[in-house]
Amino acid sequence: MVFAGGSGGATSGLAADVFRLAVQVVRGRWFMFFASFLIMAASGATYIFSIYSGDIKTSLGYDQSTLNTLSFFKDLGANVGILSGLINEVTPPWVVLSMGAGMNLFGYLMIYLSITGRIARPAVWQMYLYICIGANSQSFANTGSLVTSVKNFPESRGIVLGLLKGFVGLSGAIFNQLYFAIYGDDSKSLVLLIAWLPAAISIVFVHTIRIMEAASVPYKTSKPFYCFLYISIALATLLMVLIVVERQVVTFSRSEYVIAAAIVLLLLFLPLAVVIKEELKIFRKKKQALANPPPLSVTVERPAITEAQPPEPKQVPATTPTIIPTTTTAATTSPKKKSALSRVINTLKSPERGEDYSILQALFSIDMAVLFLATICGVGGTLTAIDNMGQIGQSLGYPKRSISTFVSLISIWNYAGRVTAGFVSEIVHAKYKFPRPLALTLVLLLSCVGHLLIAFGVSQSLYLASVIIGFCFGAQWPLLFAIISEIFGLKYYSTLYNFGGVASPIGSYILNVRITGHLYDRETDKQSNGLVRTKGKDLTCIGVECFKLSFIIITAATVLGALVSLILVWRTRNFYKGDIYARYRAAAAETENEAAMGTAIVTGKEGEEDKPISSEEVVANRDENKS
Repeated sequence: MVFAGGSGGATSGLAADVFRLAVQVVRGRWFMFFASFLIMAASGATYIFSIYSGDIKTSLGYDQSTLNTLSFFKDLGANVGILSGLINEVTPPWVVLSMGAGMNLFGYLMIYLSITGRIARPAVWQMYLYICIGANSQSFANTGSLVTSVKNFPESRGIVLGLLKGFVGLSGAIFNQLYFAIYGDDSKSLVLLIAWLPAAISIVFVHTIRIMEAASVPYKTSKPFYCFLYISIALATLLMVLIVVERQVVTFSRSEYVIAAAIVLLLLFLPLAVVIKEELKIFRKKKQALANPPPLSVTVERPAITEAQPPEPKQVPATTPTIIPTTTTAATTSPKKKSALSRVINTLKSPERGEDYSILQALFSIDMAVLFLATICGVGGTLTAIDNMGQIGQSLGYPKRSISTFVSLISIWNYAGRVTAGFVSEIVHAKYKFPRPLALTLVLLLSCVGHLLIAFGVSQSLYLASVIIGFCFGAQWPLLFAIISEIFGLKYYSTLYNFGGVASPIGSYILNVRITGHLYDRETDKQSNGLVRTKGKDLTCIGVECFKLSFIIITAATVLGALVSLILVWRTRNFYKGDIYARYRAAAAETENEAAMGTAIVTGKEGEEDKPISSEEVVANRDENKS
């Protein structure tokens, strides 16, 4: 009977431990990071615009300029996230994620209903509005999850940005596999998929994403990041193999697409095993600490409280009373006259690099202006190539299956660029103090190779061009956002992060709409001999000349962006030679030391019992003292 009772007690104790572990996993920092993976993996619908852009162009009877303008509003919505940043400054992340889910569902669902004829054909400005709202949901998802993750892991921000942005890059290929498995080869249904899936994922994890206590010393948390990296590499490799097999070797049946999608989802959820492993380590340490408390405790004696004696009155020597003139001089009024101007100057005066800038200080700084201009040239050019990849392949005579391969290759190498830029830039800076702005310059120069391959239409070179452009487009984003966080601090990172993305639609409008779309339509008109474009029929430009001049101009603009970025390299050379994470490391060490004092015993006045202080009380007392 004793044995039975003991067995029941052990079973109930095990069940309680499992329950506590499950609660810890769901509420832990690593599960929050895993949820961010899933949100990011469903937030890249804007990067597969070229797959369903043909359906929009054909079903609504648009010319290339109108389609490129539609693409501009897509980029405008995806990257102008100032509103989401400002909202996130004053509300918890769940508010931003919920708003983004609603916008995503509305915007893309209206596009789907329009191109399938389920509603009356909308006006062009309505389509601009729909895609802008749908794409803007991406900035809400990024702000809610990515910015929160960077704040939770401030010392590993390059790695965090690389991983999360990498999953955004993979999202295009992931969407491809899912829509083939769910809807078959129906590109219009792809729009329906990107309408409901990202919204559903954001709603599921809406309360998981939240600001938590920052992680401490980097080497204690680097191993899980590398596990996540290896899993993401395996996922990218699988997607690459599936793309090659599906497009070049055999034609998959519906059931084979279902099996492929199931394997993709398995790898997508595999990081959850790393989350459980890390939380299990923490759980065991806590349980061991409770079972074996330290034999010695730190005692802090409270000094005896004595009443303060009043200060002795100072003897003031008797003097002759001085008559103060009542006339106000110019010297006494000048500070008041200058006070308003001085306050404006002090408001805009930039602190030291790495300190927390205010929003105005960052926006009016020279560093931000230089970074913004370089991004306009760099991201604008690569985004133009990505959005027009379908028309580029068509004009150069590639079959439709190959064009789909280009889009998928861009998605895979987009991921590779983001992860490589995040991890490699973090490693080389830690070891060699290699500045991130210089890495951005090298990426811009590399992208020029891809632009030139498109401009001159080298035989079978579009495969290589899609790899280079996808890699360079992806690499620019973690570098841009890491530079912003390092130079301007994390206090207003939600807003500054989204302001950096505004450069993308500006570059896209100039290089894609005003230059590429205009020159493409001009060449199409030459070849069509005055034929009129009608709904359901598309006038296509054939030949190298369709995009040659456009991408020569884009190459020149990208070189200009690389030269501009060298200015930032020069201005920040001394900053990147120092320890840019010193303040975050010190703050994390302080928090860790105070948490370790949670079992400290405080000895009170005579006759008062000793009582332990919890870690929460220690942190609260510290914050009260600071205030």
